[in-house]
Amino acid sequence: MKIGFYPKLAFDGIRKNARLYVPYFLTSTVMIVMHYIILFLSSNKAVSAIRGGDIIQSLLGMGGGIMAVFSCLFLFYTNSFLIKRRKKEFGLYNVLGMGKKNIALLMMCESIICAAISLILGLGIGILFSKLFELGLVNVMRSSSISYDFSVSLPSVIRTAAVFGIIFALIFLNSLRQLRTSTAIDLLKSENTGEKPPKGNIFLGLVGAALLAGAYYIAVTVKNPLSAITMFFLAVIMVIIGTYLVMISGSVIILRALQKNKRFYYRPQHFVSVSSMVYRMKRNGGGLASICVLSTMVLVMISSTACLYADTETTIKTRYPRELNYSMTFDDGSMMGEEGSAKLERLKEKIEEYVSGKGAGINNTIDYRCAYTAGVLSRDRIEADPATADTMNAIGVLDGLYEIFFVPLKDYNDTMGTKEALGGGEALVYLSTGTYSYPTISFNRGKTFDVRPIHKMFEPGEAVASIVPSMFIIVNDVEDATEEISKIANYNGDSLVRFEWIYEFDTGAEPERQYDIGYGLFNDLLLNEEDRAEAGGFRSRYEVRETEKADMYALNGGLFYLGVVLSLVFLVATVLIIYYKQLSEGYEDRSRFEIMQKVGMTKKEIKKSISSQILTVFFLPLILAAVHIIFAFPIIYKIISLMFASDAALVLGLTTAGSFLLFTVFYVIIYKVTSGAYYRIVS
Repeated sequence: MKIGFYPKLAFDGIRKNARLYVPYFLTSTVMIVMHYIILFLSSNKAVSAIRGGDIIQSLLGMGGGIMAVFSCLFLFYTNSFLIKRRKKEFGLYNVLGMGKKNIALLMMCESIICAAISLILGLGIGILFSKLFELGLVNVMRSSSISYDFSVSLPSVIRTAAVFGIIFALIFLNSLRQLRTSTAIDLLKSENTGEKPPKGNIFLGLVGAALLAGAYYIAVTVKNPLSAITMFFLAVIMVIIGTYLVMISGSVIILRALQKNKRFYYRPQHFVSVSSMVYRMKRNGGGLASICVLSTMVLVMISSTACLYADTETTIKTRYPRELNYSMTFDDGSMMGEEGSAKLERLKEKIEEYVSGKGAGINNTIDYRCAYTAGVLSRDRIEADPATADTMNAIGVLDGLYEIFFVPLKDYNDTMGTKEALGGGEALVYLSTGTYSYPTISFNRGKTFDVRPIHKMFEPGEAVASIVPSMFIIVNDVEDATEEISKIANYNGDSLVRFEWIYEFDTGAEPERQYDIGYGLFNDLLLNEEDRAEAGGFRSRYEVRETEKADMYALNGGLFYLGVVLSLVFLVATVLIIYYKQLSEGYEDRSRFEIMQKVGMTKKEIKKSISSQILTVFFLPLILAAVHIIFAFPIIYKIISLMFASDAALVLGLTTAGSFLLFTVFYVIIYKVTSGAYYRIVS
């Protein structure tokens, strides 16, 4: 045979099976487009120049890896439908005298054509629309630095072509493996080969149900946000495995129960559909489980990232209630007394003079000193030790962990505008969560105080945003109250107690001037050795709300953007699985419906039977995805709370409900379209 014969035959095979290949081309093209764009943005200079751009580019780099793995798995999955439909044709070629080596050469030509068309279209469209995606990302990140220069990332083109070239090569090798292990008769009868219902249905179904129940229990009962991150991935794995087992085994159990129900089963619209589904439920159940898992992934990504982005403004106001935030750390507790107060008053005068010289003022201040530590509250006693000092590690294993702030009574009265007085051994106590209800409070090392609970307290943004609840203890003498605890060293050899001065205020200046004032004040005054030494401090830090706002919008906007991109990919995958599932089952069922029409079944009854078959299983993935989302809500909320989203419960509820509603509408549309394709095949 001439070499040109095989490419011509390959083109004809693809053209004659356009109904199968066009969706495959579209899907592989979309995968390539998204992969190139993600790589393009992850190395784009315009994105890296934005505040927070380095964070987003690292996330996009991870997204590129996810895209490559998912593309490989999904293209393998969809290619199995193509091979199943083409096996009969290859078997006919084999019977007519074409050897397996010749068929392999034909398959290689088809693979090269598919890869070439997909890569040319994918890279071309990706390059064409890359600037649009770049502008979209810059807009979502609320950046004003927009470049309209068009560019092509050659490294991204090469990496994308290499990744998908390898994927198409692996798909071809897998097709060769199937050809090599099949006889001509196997190939000819591939479409008509039924499947026995999988054995051990009840056992596998119970295992799947147990995995789902365990994952739901983890999601509902997890308490600590940091623990929630680790447990979330465990729960995801359990849900995926459980979903597949329940869909495969549970579907067979349900269909068998329907077969035993004579009033339901022995009706024209039910008999054909139920009997045919029972013998292919292993594959059918796997497809349904894939649809369910992908649907859940789309809903989780869209709802959670949309929640973070929508709640960014509230989060910023909660985390940074004032424009400029400064803190100074001291060597010891000597600055907590009257002498320390006088030193800080002189420093505040210099700060006010500096800000005034910049044409701004100081108002709406929070000004207090504190001794900070951490401990576990059990009834009326606090245990403070090296294990509690590192709150980020301790929160995952210690219940009742609190960040504890000892505040001088003078600072509390000055800031709150009150005239509280305390006797010897007395303290005011405020909890950020709930009310302290015991008459005394004591420490494992230190004093015992008689408690007067208070219900109002200034809370700096850092304390409000912390995932660890706060306890404020207002005393007359902070140094004396913390003397014994200060003697305990953490694992680094430092004292468990850290002494600080917190100063937060608004300037009334325009947003663009706030950073100049904040940065200048920090460098010209708070970093000045003489001024810092006079105030007794050894380390200073600062935060400007407008700067942090830009970073937070960059992070949340980038996450939302990445969530949308990946959700689009998963949505395309969901549609294609549904489409191929309907086509594959349509071709399998066509002969059955032809026989039923010959024995008197009308087209109207065929439509009813088709509707019964599709409705029996089609909406199961959507229903189970809804159950997954409902049980996942608590753990997703706790993870999002790490991002300081104060109204996350309400916003997450709204974004989840909205996402599910839109997805349901989309799902119904897909149902209408694919059921129509199924009906046209079988009728």
